[in-house]
Amino acid sequence: MKKQNPDSVFKRLKLLFIGKARNIYDENLFHRLTLIAFFAWIGLGSDGLSSSCYGPEESFRILIHYPHLIIFVALAVVATIFIIGTSYSQIIRLFPTGGGGYIVATKLLSPKVGMVSGCSLLVDYILTISISVASGVDAIFSLLPPGYQSIKIFVAIGGISVLLLMNLRGTKESVFSLMPVFVLFVLTHIFVIIYALYCHTGEISSVYNDTATDFSSARQAIGLWGVLALLLRSYSMGAGTYTGLEAVSNSLPVLKDPKVKTGLTTMRYMTISLALTAFGLMLSYSLFDIKPVVGKTMNAVLLHSMTMNWSGGFGWGMVMITLFSEAALLFIGAQTGFIDGPRVIASMANDKWFPRRFAVLSDRLVTQNGILFMGISAILIIIITGGAVKILIVLYSINVFITFALSQAGMVKHWWQVRNEEKKWFTRLLINGIGFTLTLLILILVITMKFEEGGWITILITFLLIFLVTHVRKHYTLAETLIHRLDLKMLCFVKNLFANESQTPPKESIYQPNARTAVVCVNEFNGLGIKTFLKIKEQFKEYKNFIFIDVGVVDAGNFKGESELENLKKNVVINLAKYKRLANHYGFFAEGYSAIGIDVADEVKELSKKVVRKYKNCIFFSGQILFPGPTAFQRLLHNQTQLAIHNRLSHKGYIMVMIPIKLNTRLNGKIKNVDPSEIAEMI
Repeated sequence: MKKQNPDSVFKRLKLLFIGKARNIYDENLFHRLTLIAFFAWIGLGSDGLSSSCYGPEESFRILIHYPHLIIFVALAVVATIFIIGTSYSQIIRLFPTGGGGYIVATKLLSPKVGMVSGCSLLVDYILTISISVASGVDAIFSLLPPGYQSIKIFVAIGGISVLLLMNLRGTKESVFSLMPVFVLFVLTHIFVIIYALYCHTGEISSVYNDTATDFSSARQAIGLWGVLALLLRSYSMGAGTYTGLEAVSNSLPVLKDPKVKTGLTTMRYMTISLALTAFGLMLSYSLFDIKPVVGKTMNAVLLHSMTMNWSGGFGWGMVMITLFSEAALLFIGAQTGFIDGPRVIASMANDKWFPRRFAVLSDRLVTQNGILFMGISAILIIIITGGAVKILIVLYSINVFITFALSQAGMVKHWWQVRNEEKKWFTRLLINGIGFTLTLLILILVITMKFEEGGWITILITFLLIFLVTHVRKHYTLAETLIHRLDLKMLCFVKNLFANESQTPPKESIYQPNARTAVVCVNEFNGLGIKTFLKIKEQFKEYKNFIFIDVGVVDAGNFKGESELENLKKNVVINLAKYKRLANHYGFFAEGYSAIGIDVADEVKELSKKVVRKYKNCIFFSGQILFPGPTAFQRLLHNQTQLAIHNRLSHKGYIMVMIPIKLNTRLNGKIKNVDPSEIAEMI
């Protein structure tokens, strides 16, 4: 029996669960991947809408002795939703390429403040996945006998794993597959709210009297300040209701053109649907005067109370369908964490706060490492907390208000700075100013109310993440300084070299078939590539022909539209022309081969086949930067692309020589404050 190749088995499983690789040269690629407003509402708005399954419940439980006071909280929730939604609509307009909490704070305040905002948002997104799935599992187990409670944690872990696989396939695919249950949730909850109002049509006027009675009773029992403190606690415990409202501004790159218009439409869908659902459910709790039941969610209790007199099994069917839609939507709500979390990580990786590998795209054109990071982190949270929603709700909703407050503060600063150029600056400053004041107030309330109950754990995790990314940035800053010195030295050398060409023009170079050919893998026209060429020229004098291979890397930073990819292609061609000119200057024959792709090693392997068919007597070369004192931590922060290329070419039977380029670690004296890219453009 023939033994199967493990690699072949892995590829088949990958194809089955994740799908075949996408073609980056597909003209309709961005049309296939981007979302219209309705689908964006499903993928991004599900987090906010699903929070109506636990946010209003947490608020109502605090007021269980004075249930009719929930009306005050419900009105405050609606006002908060529209204020935050309007504030983020302004962010969408100001940052049309995507301006989530990290980007806004980075651009408008400072990179370090942006880093704090980004870390806070990441922890919140991880908790979004955890609490959404855990709440969905709770909704399912509300229908089952108590004996099944012990397996809830395994169902939650399985749910996160399924969502992880779906997102590895792609954002649009995951949204499409979850659309039916989203629509089912919307329809069932519209019915529940309308039916609750219909059943109490004659009692609506009594809501005012009941509320006044509860307010009077509470004031006599705990005093006026006690009532206000109780309402504030109820309001703060339901703060998770607002999470997800920032998602659209984070995800503009995945929306259809015109992105701003699509983003604003999606934001309107989100705010209106969330406000109506949250207010409607809170009002329904009050109208039916429901009480908590152990092992059941408040929505489950509401449904049972609403349908208890229905006949013919219709009541039971309605309860089952509605709770199923809630459980399903809560799972979909985790989508926001899987869509936006990796995007925030990729943005931070491009700014060197995270390892660069987190900005790399998979062959399905998703940030695979970021998705895995979010999924695994969420599973760990579920295991540590046992999937208990009561614990998760304490950890949850603190960090998002850090991001909310910083984003609004950045917008306030921006409108003040442009007050002389912007006609409507005061109105816009007022909107973001109100948003900042409100979100800062909620942040203070949430931290105060939740800190001793376990909220300190979220703050501690956030500080640990900040500590980690600060050390990552510290290494990249040192590496960037050393590479900057190399680039500056080599580019100035080439600039002077080319400046003298008018006096001693280069000899006409032609291909020498009998001479050996050096195939040099380069990445942009920089110090590493130039130094590698010069070392080959000096140490391997038998090489008279030079072939340069350059692959433009498509990552999360430039995968934003067709124009970005076209610019990437042009830059690669321009860089190769400079290498050819450099080789020609020394009398060598030179040619360039280029491509763009997500995996440099794979693209180099494909280009190498073309080179070898044309040039028989060739050896491959690549420069390898040597950092001082290499450690496992350093290896984690660098993609080791040259080693990957070496492995690919070795499997093809080609010889590749690594040219070590040791960086000068002596930083005595100032480095010239010159951007090497400016010199490269001059060459």
